[in-house]
Amino acid sequence: MKPFNPAGVRSMTGQGHASNQSELGTVSVEVRTVNNRGFKCTSRTSDSLVGLENKIETLARSMIHRGSVSMQISWRRPDDDAGPGVDRDVLRSYAKHVIGVRDELGDPAVTIDLSNLMTLPGVIVSNRDDRRPTDELWSLVEQVIVSAIENLDHMREVEGANMARTLVADVQLIDESLAQIRELAPRAVDVYRSRLESKITKILAEHHLDVQSVDLLKEVQIYADRADISEEVTRLASHLEMFGSVLNGAADADRREPTGRKLDFVIQEMFRETNTIGSKASDAAVSAHVVEIKCAIERMRELVQNLE
Repeated sequence: MKPFNPAGVRSMTGQGHASNQSELGTVSVEVRTVNNRGFKCTSRTSDSLVGLENKIETLARSMIHRGSVSMQISWRRPDDDAGPGVDRDVLRSYAKHVIGVRDELGDPAVTIDLSNLMTLPGVIVSNRDDRRPTDELWSLVEQVIVSAIENLDHMREVEGANMARTLVADVQLIDESLAQIRELAPRAVDVYRSRLESKITKILAEHHLDVQSVDLLKEVQIYADRADISEEVTRLASHLEMFGSVLNGAADADRREPTGRKLDFVIQEMFRETNTIGSKASDAAVSAHVVEIKCAIERMRELVQNLE
C-alpha cells in the first residue's frame, strides 16, 4: 500500500461562528452541520435579511457539499440609528378624524386622548433605515458567512483527521489480511481439490462405477476452479487501493463530488468482493481472515457515513 496523507478529510458534524461590524451595523452568523446523505440548508435570519435567503443558500452550497446545514444570521444596525420615532403626519391625521367625528356628533365632551392615539398603527415608527443598498448589505453578510464556514471547516477538519486515522488503520488491517489470504488461497484450492477427488472416488467405488481418470480430473478441476478466489482477492485489493487514493486526494478532490460519497461507493464494492470470497472459501483460516475484513469494512462504513 502507498503511504497515507489524508489531508482535507472533513467530518460532516461541526459548528462555526463569525461576526463583523461596519457602518451598516453588526452582522453575526452561526452555522452548524450534522450528517445527511445529501445537502440540505435551512437559515433563520433577521426580518430585514429575508430577501437574501436564496443568496445565502447558494453561498453555503458552494462551500459545504454534504450534510444538513443550519444557519442563524442576525443584523444589528448602529446604535445611533436604532431609536423609535413618531410619525407626526399620521398622528395629525388620527387627531383630525377624531375632531371631525366629535363635530359631527356635536358632543363637546368628546376629547382627544393623546396616549390612545400613540398606540394606533403607524404612529410609532423606527428611525432605522430598512432601505440599505442590498448589494452593500449582501457584501457584508457574505463576508461574515464565509468566515463562519471557514471556522466550521477548521473544526470539521480536526475531527475528520481523527476519523481518517481510524480509517487508515482499518485499511492497513485489511491489506494485511489480504496478504495472508493470498498465501493461503492456492493451498486452500489444492486441499479442496484433493478432498473433492477423494470423496468422488469413494462414491464411485461404493457404487462400483467405472469412470475414466481423465474425465474425473476434468470434473474435479471444474469444481475446484469455482473455489478459486484469486480474482476476487485482486479486485478487493484494487478497491482498497482506490479507497486509499480517495483519502489521499481529499484535499485536491473535485469539490462537486464529496469525498465521503466516493468512499461510500468504494466500500460497497469492497463488501461485495469480501462476501464472494467468504462464500467461495473452503478453508477455515481464509474464513477467519474474511471475518476480520468484514468487521473492518463495517467500521469503515460507519465512519464514512460521517464524512463530507
